[in-house]
Amino acid sequence: MARRPQAPLEDRPTTKRIGALRGLGPFLRPYRGLALAAFAALVLTASISLILPIAVRRVVDGFQQGAELLDEYFFAALLITALLALGTGARYYLVTRFGERVVADIRKAVFARVIGMSPAFFERILTGEIISRITTDTTLILSVIGSSVSVALRNLLILVGGMGMLLFTSAKLTGLVLLIVPAVVVPIIVLGRRLRVLSRENQDWIASSSGSASEALLSAQTVQAFTHEPQTRAAFAEVTEQSFTSAQRRITTRAIMTVIVIFLVFGGVVGVLWEGASDVRAGAMTVGELVQFVIYAVMVAGSVGALSEIWGEIQRAAGATERLVELLAAEDNVSDPTHPVPLPMPAQGAISFEGVTFHYPSRPETSALDGIDLAIRPGETVALVGPSGAGKTTVIQLIQRFWDPEQGRVTLDGYDLKTLARHDFRHAIALVPQDPVIFAASARDNIRFGRPEASDAEVEEAARAAHAYEFLMALPQGFDTYVGERGVMLSGGQKQRIAIARAILRDAPVLLLDEATSALDAASEREVQSAVERLAVGRTTIIVAHRLATVKKADRIVVFDEGRIVAQGTHDELVAEGGLYADLAKLQFTDGMMN
Repeated sequence: MARRPQAPLEDRPTTKRIGALRGLGPFLRPYRGLALAAFAALVLTASISLILPIAVRRVVDGFQQGAELLDEYFFAALLITALLALGTGARYYLVTRFGERVVADIRKAVFARVIGMSPAFFERILTGEIISRITTDTTLILSVIGSSVSVALRNLLILVGGMGMLLFTSAKLTGLVLLIVPAVVVPIIVLGRRLRVLSRENQDWIASSSGSASEALLSAQTVQAFTHEPQTRAAFAEVTEQSFTSAQRRITTRAIMTVIVIFLVFGGVVGVLWEGASDVRAGAMTVGELVQFVIYAVMVAGSVGALSEIWGEIQRAAGATERLVELLAAEDNVSDPTHPVPLPMPAQGAISFEGVTFHYPSRPETSALDGIDLAIRPGETVALVGPSGAGKTTVIQLIQRFWDPEQGRVTLDGYDLKTLARHDFRHAIALVPQDPVIFAASARDNIRFGRPEASDAEVEEAARAAHAYEFLMALPQGFDTYVGERGVMLSGGQKQRIAIARAILRDAPVLLLDEATSALDAASEREVQSAVERLAVGRTTIIVAHRLATVKKADRIVVFDEGRIVAQGTHDELVAEGGLYADLAKLQFTDGMMN
């Protein structure tokens, strides 16, 4: 269902100052040379722009002089125009390249940060909103760095230089122009503050719309199966309309500011021209000087108008930067130690839970695990069974250190996982989850995900071991067949066997199977079960299963109930002992015989 991913917008922080753009500093500094070259080209073009009105004045006044001198003035004006064109082209190339390079680095840094975050982070923010920040917000920053900042600096130089040239041309008329400045600055400041808040709000709504769409599209089959399309469309339409309404408020505010500024600026210019025309009639200045003054006045007025518009873009970029910096600075509940202990390789696979207690943040009142003590020997196959919600999958999660226990510790080969680098000890683990992740790539690439450097022959051998080879060879392009987003072209059982082949290819000393055969039919389950049994030889294997027929041959079965271990032993021992396992076995095997 489409829903808001975070707190209401009125409760979310807004950008208070343009200083948020300082967050871009670490990404700008490596390219100081490129930035300086772009700035030099910018100064050159601005300077040439300020020279052009002088050339125009010479040409205008030159009509009263000889033809040769007039030709020289026209030639000089043409040369200045050529230099302006070359400088503008160089400025565009350097500034645009600078912006693209910086934004590419930002996108890579944000993605690199987010992809390593623990599950707790993704409980607080939707994937769609993260994607929105990486795409929409960075595109906005690109627009500012690759265009708006350059245009703003150019207009600022023209404003300062133009004011100086206005003063040089006519101090009297310049004084009249300066009277307009306070009237222009006030609406920029007042409306600019409002525009900054609206810009951040608009970006938040865009992210919410993206998050809602992502969630709905990833669950399209479920939406359709429950005929929930009208409600989903309505929910997405509501968020999108809110985004449009927010954008409309921002656009209206900016349009009002633009109207006020342009009217005041150009209205003032008209008044100054009126006075200048009187000076020409009185002989106080030449026609060329008045034309020069007019051009400078238009340039100054245009630069002020441009700066007022660019100010709004810069404020939006400040909001976007703040949102991206939030991701880069986000605290993770699980992090690597400053000085991790090296894990001896190859790992032996001894796993131990010592007094482990854990609550999920979303369910703080319920213990997922409550004082668990469990020691698993290297090479031992241990099955975890029990009712849904008993804590079995939580054990799998803690072994991979997706979460940290609140009390106690989890160890691998005697090393507390908190003292190890996650990248190191996860290399020793292969996982087959209940809901296997299939990427939008070929079947071969999906299996090779387990070990990227594996050869084609090794990939195919892993597929054979997982009983996936036959159905993969029957696909249109065999192993190279594109399987669609989330493996939409495959059945549930086929996805599961690809995930098992991926784990087989990884060839890790610890194998985690979380309901790994749940999507298989009886015949496929027997085949895969025999493959898993062969794979488990010499490896520490932990199997989470509801169907007890898949765990009867385990070296040890550990029974969980309400986050505690209530029994453990072999299948025969637990059946003879009675209790929860015996009840589950009686229920399942009796039902199986009846069916």
